[in-house]
Order: sequence, then C-alpha cells, then structure tokens
Amino acid sequence: MSLPGARGAALVDWTSGLALGTAGASPAGDHETSAAETAELARAAAEFDTFTAPDILAPAAASGPPGTPGAPAGPPVEDLIVTTRAGYHVLRFVETSFDSSVLLHLWLDRDTGNLALARLRLRDLAERLVLG
Repeated sequence: MSLPGARGAALVDWTSGLALGTAGASPAGDHETSAAETAELARAAAEFDTFTAPDILAPAAASGPPGTPGAPAGPPVEDLIVTTRAGYHVLRFVETSFDSSVLLHLWLDRDTGNLALARLRLRDLAERLVLG
C-alpha cells in the first residue's frame, strides 16, 4: 500500500475466488466480492488459448504445456491490467510451490497511480512472497 495512488490490494486464490488477505479499500465495496470477480477474470485469462498459447516467435525449447521439459515455469499469464475511467487494476499471478492459483490484485487511482512502478513492485513482491 506504499505505492503512489494505491487504493486497495488483495491476495486472491483465483481457483476458489477467496480473498486470502486484504489491505485498504475494495473497488466493489467488500473484499469478498472483489476477490470473486477478480478470480473470474483471472480464470478466463489463464484458461483461454489466446493468452496461454506458446509464443510462435519464441525458441522451440521454451514451448510446450507447463510441466513439460523446456516449458516455461509458473502460471501461463504473468499479469493482467484493466483500465477504468477512475483507476487501474493490476493482477499479478504468483508462482507457488503447490498449484500456482494465487494472484495479487492491486487497485490504483488513475490520477495519482504509476502503472509502470506498480507492475515492477508487484513483480518483486510476488517473487519474494512465501506461500507454503
């Protein structure tokens, strides 16, 4: 919540739609509703071939379904950004030692938030986050 323009944040299990932890305000008025709606968006992005298909320009060794030799590790999508008239929603998928169904959701004010800085900080936070 120390980011400029941060209005709220949550750690969400995008498989179940449960908020595992929250801070600040919620865009939907309550964190449980926001977590469930965020999970719907995350599931769509993580399950549709358009977003998860291997990059056709990437080297052949980096393609293949997750878990196969040479395939990229972790969730197939790194992050999602949704821009609204009043703010930004940054969803960062977190790589975990179990099933990688966790994401960070940061809600930023559009006028005072810094989207580039938010992406960098969420990436760093996701890499340091210890879930087990």
